[in-house]
Amino acid sequence: MQFLYPSFLWALLAAAIPVIIHLFNFRRTKKVYFTNVAFLKAVNTTTSSFRRLKHLLIMAARILAIICLVLAFAQPILTPKSGNIAKSAGLTSMYIDNSLSMQNELNKKSYLDKAINKVEELLTAFPQGSRLQLVTNDFSAQEHSLNNTQQIKERTTTIDYTHTPRTVENVLKRQISLAAKHQSQGGNQFILFSDFQKSTAGALNRLKVDTSSTVFLVPVQAKAIQNVFVDSVWLNTPFIREMQVNTLTVKLSNTGERAVQNLPIKLFVDEVQIASAVANIDAHGAATANFNFTVKDKGFKKGRISFDDTPVTFDNDYYFVLHAAPKIRVLHLFGQSAPEKFVQHVFENDSVFVLRSVSASNVDVGQIRTADLVVLEGVQVIDGSLSVSLQDFIKAGGSVMVIPPTAPDVANYNSFLGKYGIRNIQLRSSTPSDLSILAEPSKSGGFFGDIFDSSNLRALLQMPSQSANLTWQVAGEKLLQFRNGMPYLSSTSVGQGEIYLVASPLAKEWGDFARNALFVPIMYKIGALSVRQEPSAYSFKENTFTLEVDNANANTSFKLKKGKLELIPIQQLNGKQLTIELPKANQLNEGQEIESGYYELMNNGKVDRILAFNHDHSESQMEFYSSEELKSIFGNQKNVQVFDQIDDTDFVKTFKEQNFGKALWRYFLIGALLFLAIEILLVRFFK
Repeated sequence: MQFLYPSFLWALLAAAIPVIIHLFNFRRTKKVYFTNVAFLKAVNTTTSSFRRLKHLLIMAARILAIICLVLAFAQPILTPKSGNIAKSAGLTSMYIDNSLSMQNELNKKSYLDKAINKVEELLTAFPQGSRLQLVTNDFSAQEHSLNNTQQIKERTTTIDYTHTPRTVENVLKRQISLAAKHQSQGGNQFILFSDFQKSTAGALNRLKVDTSSTVFLVPVQAKAIQNVFVDSVWLNTPFIREMQVNTLTVKLSNTGERAVQNLPIKLFVDEVQIASAVANIDAHGAATANFNFTVKDKGFKKGRISFDDTPVTFDNDYYFVLHAAPKIRVLHLFGQSAPEKFVQHVFENDSVFVLRSVSASNVDVGQIRTADLVVLEGVQVIDGSLSVSLQDFIKAGGSVMVIPPTAPDVANYNSFLGKYGIRNIQLRSSTPSDLSILAEPSKSGGFFGDIFDSSNLRALLQMPSQSANLTWQVAGEKLLQFRNGMPYLSSTSVGQGEIYLVASPLAKEWGDFARNALFVPIMYKIGALSVRQEPSAYSFKENTFTLEVDNANANTSFKLKKGKLELIPIQQLNGKQLTIELPKANQLNEGQEIESGYYELMNNGKVDRILAFNHDHSESQMEFYSSEELKSIFGNQKNVQVFDQIDDTDFVKTFKEQNFGKALWRYFLIGALLFLAIEILLVRFFK
């Protein structure tokens, strides 16, 4: 047995007071005279014996009442199995994991509600005067102060889910730093109620807990039945065309233990349902669903994939933004003599393209940075500022198409294109009259997949006859080639950029490729693929992202707005490249919370564009550390105790007995009152 307040034991000296009173009874005696002495002696004998017994019993009752009262104030406790007892000098910090994965259910009750209920029950175990603290994933200012049991209970009623998960290491560091702030250096207790999700808990095997404190890990979990979330979405074409059928593919994942059958999936555009599909997803598997849809006008469209999947619902909606009919900027640079207008005719006949055609010798290199596709036609030498600008353009993700002149500078071409793996460029001895029919490309998948699927070329295709004045070592893919394997049109990926190289000029004396039915769809496809598309959606995990903006300068301040929430994020503008850093949860003001959905990027009060944000996939992973795994990880740390199951009806009782001991002060208080009652009865009725 131990005492929480052993200093009260000095009060046991007060038990000597009844003894002193009974030993030194200074009450003056009164003489009484009787005529019959014999009778007087008999009365005297009987009275003295009875009074002596009565006084001894009263003295014992008083002594025992004082002893019981003193022991009650000293708060005796039977030593628990763990050998640890919460000291009044130590601090007890309780952590409730309120991350989104705590929406999971155990016996039709969410993990978060289970944890809150157990904390409220556990508060009854703490003695009066305990120094308590409550920590959540919010890391709010309220956590800096110490509270009593009633204040902690009131705070539990305000806990809600947050989008910010915390690792166990971060939580313990937070608890330890708050304890140090209150000059509590040892004897602290840290109690963690969490589902211990593997994707967010961090590297537990590297976590070492200071032996001066005790950590209690309470798993709040059950076997995850199912949880479906959207892994990614993508368009089957580079961009959306208005008034045409577009196809969107959605990849869904199921991280639960049970397969999901016939799950209805809905596609919303601008909050109007325009398509639906049904998905079957195996346990721990994935599946895709395709949606065909049409948009009627241009601009940014708010897209959303929605389904009903309980009990975890935070990831049932996936938000993204579609840019319908974007403008594709094509810069056509020609050599000294103006070529035939095959390129101009292709891109001028479609409103989706914005064509600018200028001489390569007179071009403003600043125009290259603003283009999506640069077509070099008949340029004999690529050098100087043009070469440097094109290199920067390709590095930034731009696409360049090179159509050679009749007599290009081969050494210069090797120098420029050799940096990108296109080597051994040579002039061929053939003449324009040496025509050969090109080989048919693959009609299924790849570059030509949608070209043949969306036209009647599959049945009526007649390959062009063409000659070539260049040959080279292909570093990427042969899009078109002669029947002997020599390349005619190749594609080489350079980071996010792309280089297309043609084997001869487009002039009619070199062949009929520019007049063939393949020419227009190939050029359209190259133009479409040149669009440097920004992500359709962002994750809160990325935190920092870069996008291209117009009408901005060094004094421009961008805001993110969602409903009543307005944020001024950390931002940096480099030309047209805007880099934004989202604020973290502990950097937000009271009452502010970043939620998934659509955010307007505001520039001087006007909407520049719409951005979509979603929660990180890590919270959707339904894999948790079991109590057995936690015991194995912390098996060599004696000051870390792991409980088996929070739903055990004897959890609080077991926790009290193992870690707080069995409090006996109530029994001693009852004993003190009992002995006082015995004293009263002896005085009043024992005559």
